[in-house]
Amino acid sequence: MNFDKKQRTERVIQFGEGGFLRGFVDWMLQKVNEKSDFDGSVVVVQPIEQGMCDMLTAQNCVYTHLIRGVEGVDTTVVDVISRCVKPYEDFDAYLALAEQPEMRFVVSNTTESGIVFSADDKITDAPPKTFPAKVTLLLKKRFDLGLNGFIFLPCELIDRNGDNLRKCILQYADLWNLGEDFKAWVEEKNVFTNTLVDRINTGYPRGEDLGLGYEDNLVNTSEFFHLWVIETEYDLDSELPFSKADLNVIITPDKLEMYRTRKVRILNGAHTSLVPYALLSGLDTVKSCIDDPTMNEHLRKCIFDEIIPTLDLPEDELLSYANSVVERFSNPYIKHYLSSIALNSVSKFKVRVLPSILEYIKRYNKMPETLLFAFAKLLDFYKTDMTNDDPDVVAFMKSHNTAEVLANASLWGQDLSHLADEVDKYVNK
Repeated sequence: MNFDKKQRTERVIQFGEGGFLRGFVDWMLQKVNEKSDFDGSVVVVQPIEQGMCDMLTAQNCVYTHLIRGVEGVDTTVVDVISRCVKPYEDFDAYLALAEQPEMRFVVSNTTESGIVFSADDKITDAPPKTFPAKVTLLLKKRFDLGLNGFIFLPCELIDRNGDNLRKCILQYADLWNLGEDFKAWVEEKNVFTNTLVDRINTGYPRGEDLGLGYEDNLVNTSEFFHLWVIETEYDLDSELPFSKADLNVIITPDKLEMYRTRKVRILNGAHTSLVPYALLSGLDTVKSCIDDPTMNEHLRKCIFDEIIPTLDLPEDELLSYANSVVERFSNPYIKHYLSSIALNSVSKFKVRVLPSILEYIKRYNKMPETLLFAFAKLLDFYKTDMTNDDPDVVAFMKSHNTAEVLANASLWGQDLSHLADEVDKYVNK
């Protein structure tokens, strides 16, 4: 690639250089720069020893992002990343980020297991292993310099991600005896937001001729849909003006949980109530389910007839989101394999689908037949060799009948014996 790269003020520290952050946060910051006077660039921190920073550096941290769907194709050259820092090779360069007064935001995507505390991390480690420990050392350096704190925008897919990150940092402050003044500064001078992110990112399109006219080894692809819900009482838009960039970013003081529930129940719940049935029927991708009349009807009944009636957001908002989910499932550019979604289906069903079943019964005093049919297909699925789950879970599901499976509170968080007859009606059907 040979593009003139704009020089901007480094304002964002980004832990993670993978396709999701580049196709979500960095793409958004590119749009914010274009539409406002934010004038910010990103320093990428490679949070583990092996990563893609060398590839980014080889392209001057510039890459192409393609958004593709039934709407068409949108191409953006993203040049918002200024440089990369690799703490495992140059820890001093990493700590030096704390010395830049203009640094204001920290974004991250260190996987669901990234925001954790480990008593094995030492203050003398350069760097310590966990992401929160690395951040704690950065914050201590900034505190010692008398500088302002950061606004944290974590993208890890865990509940209350910002609250959990702050908790881990304070645990390290205690472990390393960093003092009460430092802990007070962490609480008072830093903003820890809780966030929900939603965009299917499909990475590098291997084997495709994209017709770009130039070589780009870091082409990134995604769907058009994007949603970032950020829960904070802080006036975030005054510093990071998402509102000027026509982005689907919702900043709310207290409604994150409602949006999380909407996503988990509708999008994730639709996946989980569909996948076992579809795999048993010989289908392989979400798109193939949309194209199959029987599976399409099953999916729509789950979403529109039995899941949406259990949710409390305005109906027009729920219907709009649900329709966007079906449209996203129809994207011809996304090969979302059912086998990958099927990983750990029992625990997913417990979180994503079971609450809808129980809430439907509670509200309407009748059975959600389609979701119970999906429950039965889950049980049928675990009698096959197609599952990918904890061996103990698989062995139990395979060797016990419907009543015994539903009575196992360790699987579902409660005894579901009262549903056994209703579910069993559809087993092996």
